[in-house]
Amino acid sequence: MTRRFGIRANLGQFLLQLLQVLLVGMAIGMMRNVVPALAESEFGVPRGSFMLLTAFVVAFGFVKGTMNFVAGRLAERIGRRRVLLLGWLMAWPIPALIHFAQSWAWVVFATLLLGVNQGLTWSMTQTSKLDLTRADQRGLVIGLNEFAGYVGLAAAGVATGYLAMRLGPRDGLAWFGSAVIGLATLLSVLAVAETLPWARHADKHPATSTQPPPQPLSTRDVFARVSWRDRRLAALCQAGLVEKFVDALVWVFWPIYLHQRGMSLSGIGWVVGVYGFTWGAAQLLTGRLSDHLGRHALNTWGMWVCGLGVALMPMGDGPAWWSASAALAGLGMAMLYPNLSAAVADIAPAEWRASAIGIYRFWRDLGYGIGALGLGLSAAFSGSLEAAFGFVAVAMLLSGLLLHAWGEETHQARRFRPPPAPPAP
Repeated sequence: MTRRFGIRANLGQFLLQLLQVLLVGMAIGMMRNVVPALAESEFGVPRGSFMLLTAFVVAFGFVKGTMNFVAGRLAERIGRRRVLLLGWLMAWPIPALIHFAQSWAWVVFATLLLGVNQGLTWSMTQTSKLDLTRADQRGLVIGLNEFAGYVGLAAAGVATGYLAMRLGPRDGLAWFGSAVIGLATLLSVLAVAETLPWARHADKHPATSTQPPPQPLSTRDVFARVSWRDRRLAALCQAGLVEKFVDALVWVFWPIYLHQRGMSLSGIGWVVGVYGFTWGAAQLLTGRLSDHLGRHALNTWGMWVCGLGVALMPMGDGPAWWSASAALAGLGMAMLYPNLSAAVADIAPAEWRASAIGIYRFWRDLGYGIGALGLGLSAAFSGSLEAAFGFVAVAMLLSGLLLHAWGEETHQARRFRPPPAPPAP
């Protein structure tokens, strides 16, 4: 059977995958506003327990990072669609756990399941769309993927804020979560197609790759190559890890910081939503822009712009200031987020691209856990939330410098250099 590549040639499945990632974003977004803001009053977390507050994001980061790696390898063996469905099945207990939670430990366990869900489902939506499309569309594809996901995340934060005020936090989250997870599972069973056959034919299609035919690699070889052996990929992995410090800060401390300054749950949802909406919407431009101008400069400057937005938030007061700093952080994230993944996809051959993306996403989402630990320690030692903002801003500055020094442009064919050969056995 002849496989056609490109967005237009596979528009129906492409749109279904975009809807899937919108629902994936909503699944994580329902945990991003109400749960941290009401950790003390609703779930019994003592005031000032910074390390306990960060426990659920630490758990999420380590689980999601591991599942990203597992998803990439598993998808090359059993297919993308089965991994996607497995991810949604793992999410089914989450609304009930939040609704009936007797302590913060229930929330941590629910977040562990959310990490499994996100690692499997988000990885598969991105990988499937890359299977279906051409090499010259990768920036646009990942930009659209992340746009849909983070618009879903932001919309869920706003929606759950209002639902929590009208129905109560537990009932609001339970109804919203059940609807999202149920719809996503139904679509993955009835409508989503398996895209692994496109990946297996990609090396035969002249428009899908600019790289020489790849050699078969073991899991260990691929992990080593992506993580440290190829300096370009190592630079991208460390940048992905550090940029998740920002998302951990937004998840754990932004709602608490704003709640302590008198904002309502709906107001917090809108400020945090500005970050998510800006991030999501701007990726429509930045992903496509990288297909024309290249990835490297957008990635490097994105790290610095995002770090600046984080640093500015505690320096002023009022909804307008907080929203502006959130928008700046979201703009920086939009510059780097799709294009770090696109750069990995540029370098990795089709035969192990899913694994390479999974390993990059392993390191990237490990940043949730490492970043949350850093946030908790910096806030605990200083006794203030503001120290966590400074920790993240400095980390983004230094990581951007390392990316600038080690990285290079990956998009243009004339700049391509194949990865170093693995050592002889």
